[in-house]
Amino acid sequence: MKRVRTMIPTPTLLTLRPAQAFPGHAAPRQRASRWKPWLCAGLLALGARAQAHEFWLRPSLFAPAVGAPLSLSLSVGEQFEGSPVAFGSTVVAGLQLFTRTATQDLQALVPPGASQSELPLRFGTQGTHLLALDSRPYTIEMAADKFTAYLREEGLEAIVAQREAQGQTQAPGRERYRRHVKTLLRVGQHSDAAFGVRTGQTLEIVPRQDPTHALGRDLAFDVLFQGQPLQGALLKAWHQGRTQLTVLRARTNAEGRVTYRLPWAGVWMLSVVHMEPASDTPAIDWDSHWGNLTFETLARPR
Repeated sequence: MKRVRTMIPTPTLLTLRPAQAFPGHAAPRQRASRWKPWLCAGLLALGARAQAHEFWLRPSLFAPAVGAPLSLSLSVGEQFEGSPVAFGSTVVAGLQLFTRTATQDLQALVPPGASQSELPLRFGTQGTHLLALDSRPYTIEMAADKFTAYLREEGLEAIVAQREAQGQTQAPGRERYRRHVKTLLRVGQHSDAAFGVRTGQTLEIVPRQDPTHALGRDLAFDVLFQGQPLQGALLKAWHQGRTQLTVLRARTNAEGRVTYRLPWAGVWMLSVVHMEPASDTPAIDWDSHWGNLTFETLARPR
């Protein structure tokens, strides 16, 4: 059994294969027989169970050689173990590539439907490549007790208090959520200042130091909402080892910042959730935004 340890404290895009698509979770029932198993798993996770799950970008290689093929996939799940979600315009609202010198819009590469589990890519120049993806909005309604439990798990006690003050404790949670996810690649085994590029996503996690060379060093992250520091947000850092899941948890300070010292090399995922009252429709009570960042920390500091 795996133990859980909680610690609180543009380069040229060379080639692309034709991409198939993703029928979103509102697809007609009669098409279910044509869905593939991995697609069903991702579809269910994006639908009724999505609020209990993280959602992240997973490259097949975090440090590909220049010109080498790699694949980019989406995962959704718990405890940094997930099921694949297909790429498609019904899921992906925006996909961008950021480097130290350029920005490239990759949305045209996102297929219009959804029968493909990954997006194949190649990059033509070395250095840090930051990929940023925004999902389309989805809505969900949860029973009152489950909604309250989810709010507490994500550090959203202020929303719990607001629901209590408004006499909504026994009311179901009607929520609209969006995902804002990023991943860092070191093309050609090289990294540069692009790790700290601000993408302009509604909610984003921005490292202040290069996280790929951060083992055993203080590593600060800024959490920004609509470009401004987000105070009091719960930022989690996840590391999946062979026998142990490590989770670091800390609140952002007045500058929207958390500092961690990562104890292990390997792949890390950071996640944060922010929620506000919805104001544009009576059918939804809350708007939430989920930020996520994945990267690989090297075994030896530079």
